[in-house]
Amino acid sequence: MSSKKNKKLTPIQQEYQAFAKEREPKRKVGRNVVRAFFIGGIICTIGQGLQMIFIKYFDFTQTTAGNPATAILIITTVLLTGLGVYDKIAQFAGAGTIIPVTGFANTVASAAIEHRSEGYVLGVGGNMFKIAGPVIVYGVFSAFVVALIKITIQWLGGM
Repeated sequence: MSSKKNKKLTPIQQEYQAFAKEREPKRKVGRNVVRAFFIGGIICTIGQGLQMIFIKYFDFTQTTAGNPATAILIITTVLLTGLGVYDKIAQFAGAGTIIPVTGFANTVASAAIEHRSEGYVLGVGGNMFKIAGPVIVYGVFSAFVVALIKITIQWLGGM
């Protein structure tokens, strides 16, 4: 906790924060990084394998083969999330399952499953993108900024 926030706490609250910090379990960072790296790599390797299958057996181009491969990864993730399998994989792998597109699919599917008791429109439809929504907004905004930078560089290069 930063010292600035710590100054606003009463002495009893500061004592409790110190007490809680002492008893907080230590994270095994090295092991978690290795697991995330390998499981995330396996997911990406599966995606690359699917892409190569579409190129070799279904006459897709390098550019177009990524779309069906991504769709298969998303559908598989949603099914595994619904069956409760993806959560077990994510518990083991940590951030390795968040980074690929499968993490986004899991987030949307989990929110939809969690709110299904509230109905399809207000429950599933209204809450499905609560967690994933900021990711979409940030991604769209980032793409807009990058496009502006690219256009500006091209415009300055043409002068």
